[in-house]
Amino acid sequence: MSEHSGQQPGDSAARHIAHNARVWNYWLGGKDHYEVDEQVGDQVTSMYPSIGDVARADRAFLGRAVKYLAGRAGIRQYLDIGTGLPTAQNTHEVAQRIAPDARVVYVDNDPIVLTHARALLTSTDEGATSYVDADARDPEAILRAASGTLDLGRPVAVMMLGILNFVLDTAEATSLVRHLMDAVPSGSHLVLTHPTLELGGEGNEEAMRFWNENATPPITARSRAEVEGFLAGLEILEPGLVSCARWRTDADAELGDEGPLVAQFGVVARKP
Repeated sequence: MSEHSGQQPGDSAARHIAHNARVWNYWLGGKDHYEVDEQVGDQVTSMYPSIGDVARADRAFLGRAVKYLAGRAGIRQYLDIGTGLPTAQNTHEVAQRIAPDARVVYVDNDPIVLTHARALLTSTDEGATSYVDADARDPEAILRAASGTLDLGRPVAVMMLGILNFVLDTAEATSLVRHLMDAVPSGSHLVLTHPTLELGGEGNEEAMRFWNENATPPITARSRAEVEGFLAGLEILEPGLVSCARWRTDADAELGDEGPLVAQFGVVARKP
């Protein structure tokens, strides 16, 4: 969507303020962004040089988590909330490579993501992939729409990677997680990543402040204790709540050695 990308232009207003989905795409080496996203992304990188490592580690964590869920855990249904712009190794690609009958619902309310949703709507013949235009703050609407593709009476992996950090009120964010997990049965899983000022992330505080003044949507970091609050009543799988770059890296030989420690929590938890 930048002048360099060859993508179709979107709303002209979008060209003047950076947006998380596009900046994240820029950090991951994609082309679906505007010049303003590059400018803000570069400024954040200058203030917090490891942000690119965070973006890449978060994406790699998604792949390892889905491989575990589709393989060892036998999960065949995925509700991916806050999916963002499609890149390589999306949830359905990883899951259906292992389990061709896997069914995946992507959820986002960003019109930019909606424009590119067709890139997500591919599937094996045995499985299914769909896209829901809904706000993460409206779990009932998400569940209602997702039920057209998923059987909510069977285990579901609820994927919330880098999305709760845009729900600034912790009580509200906790309520959203609990609403979603209450709606799925025993054996379901929650997959979560969240930025933090711990794990060496203290330098990100100034960058987040810059982001909130120059981009959208606003973001917040949370402590280990706050993130653990999202996991109440769930069984946290080993190795626990850790830097997403350090979650089960030895389980995926393709990724080699564990990556650098990044200030982004990652966790997978099971509903008993």
